[in-house]
Amino acid sequence: MPASIADMMTLHYLPGAASFAVHTLLQETDTPFTLQRVDRANNAQKAPAYLELNPNGLIPVLVDGDLMLYETAAILLHLADTHPAVGLAPALGSAERAHYYKWMLWLSNTMQATLIHYFYPERLVDEGNVEGRAQVQAHAEARVVGCLAQIDTLLAGHGGPWLLGANYSAADALAFMLCRWTRNFKSQPARDFAHIGPYLQRMLARPALQRVFATEQLPPPLV
Repeated sequence: MPASIADMMTLHYLPGAASFAVHTLLQETDTPFTLQRVDRANNAQKAPAYLELNPNGLIPVLVDGDLMLYETAAILLHLADTHPAVGLAPALGSAERAHYYKWMLWLSNTMQATLIHYFYPERLVDEGNVEGRAQVQAHAEARVVGCLAQIDTLLAGHGGPWLLGANYSAADALAFMLCRWTRNFKSQPARDFAHIGPYLQRMLARPALQRVFATEQLPPPLV
């Protein structure tokens, strides 16, 4: 029996933002869900109703029944755990599961956090400090390029098609999104790395990701 609208999960999202990875994994699970676009241009993420969902005023939020969950990596882990048949995470208790946790946290706490400094360098300097802003952004870009080199080494080392090796996982949804965010880097975007470039093309070939791009109507370049 088809799920009713009331039974569906709802993703509060913004095209291309941190909700992108969650949208990707929802498409991979083939589970019914609805999308609720957050009008960030009008500060809808700071409105009282949204702050009840996420007091940090950030995107995304996933509403799954009585559960209201924010933080992209946490949502991805939840979706992988609640859809075991899809195989989005290695087996519990395995060494592969431990490495999966490691990369999920590294992607979120190291790479994504540094990318936020790249996109919003003014948050770390005094108002009007143009030179400081440029310096923060340049250093953040350099650190992210270092992160990309680490991912490239990982892919080269195991030789598998996906981030963790032979099997696609929730980590791929997060890694792809973060790699995509580097597409306008002046130095070395993700697509220019020897092993990440083909990896991104393999990701782009996945029907679930194609549906995300079609739904969010994101303009080129895609990566």
